[in-house]
Amino acid sequence: MRAELSAVFDAFLESGRYVLGPETAAFEAEFAAFLGVRHCLGVASGTEALELALLAVGCEPGEEILTAANAGGYATTAAYKLGLRPRFADVDPDTLSVSATTLEAALTADIRAVVVTHLYGLVGDIDEIAALCMERGILLIEDCAQAAGARRNGRRAGAFGDAAAFSFYPTKNLAALGDFGAVATDRDGVAERVRRLRQYGWDRKYEVMMPGGRNSRPDELQAAVLRLRLPHLDEWNRCRREIVRSYAGALSPSAGQPVAGDGEAYVAHLAVFLAEDRERLRAALEDAGIGTGVHYPTADHRQPAWRSEHAGVSLPATEHAVDHVLTLPCFPELTEAEIERVCEALGGC
Repeated sequence: MRAELSAVFDAFLESGRYVLGPETAAFEAEFAAFLGVRHCLGVASGTEALELALLAVGCEPGEEILTAANAGGYATTAAYKLGLRPRFADVDPDTLSVSATTLEAALTADIRAVVVTHLYGLVGDIDEIAALCMERGILLIEDCAQAAGARRNGRRAGAFGDAAAFSFYPTKNLAALGDFGAVATDRDGVAERVRRLRQYGWDRKYEVMMPGGRNSRPDELQAAVLRLRLPHLDEWNRCRREIVRSYAGALSPSAGQPVAGDGEAYVAHLAVFLAEDRERLRAALEDAGIGTGVHYPTADHRQPAWRSEHAGVSLPATEHAVDHVLTLPCFPELTEAEIERVCEALGGC
């Protein structure tokens, strides 16, 4: 998209508007319509989106949130930044995401909010999770950083909870050319609080009406890039699903199983497999010149910065997952020849 992006850069430079201008407002309206929600507020990054979503729904220091421990630590980082106390539910061993069943087993009377990460672009039983949270009077935040465009039962990821956080980091399915995030919500009050919090808590310029504000303003260039790319998202997600399907057909079931789903509820942000012998599979692929990654190698309750608070926590499915997940190349611009090359390497494993 070099030519289109160059035109976006030129228009950005000519505009003289660099932060919180018309491109941001237009992207917010277009992405909210895409999601089927009333509000979208651009912010500086996906992590800021998680923080501001938690603040805006009413979480207060000292309260507990429940989340997964195998999703890169982003929800946990946001919680600690706000003075919240993260607690962890185990994950389903097939989807590697929390489910209504695993969440219910971990809920206590002290849990104020649940943060559900749609890990690897797979939206699981979010309807059941939303019903559980509503029944218990618990706030629900969706972390949709890896699931832009996913749809379950006719609704987009980001339309099920009290608020949803999105990241548009350059590796995401809908990607900016730098950091950019958004909070989506159907709740007017949540949207208004995010609007104030992202710019110092101002009601109007230089008038602070809300504590907890910060500089989390989105920039116009990234908003313009996202507007350019949004119409292509569904097709790019289809390409990602096809890539993972090809890999799954090439890899022997005895060597590993895909962490994937069927249809539009899965947007294949990452091509992740549960490998029987991760190091052997990884070495074989790298011998063939194919790079791999691990998303993610350390569970939150075992991270050096946090493990003292979570000593004694046991999450069997989570701990198995972090020892066995392996990520293969997956992005829409992969050529047929490159996909075939990966498949040939997988076939020999």
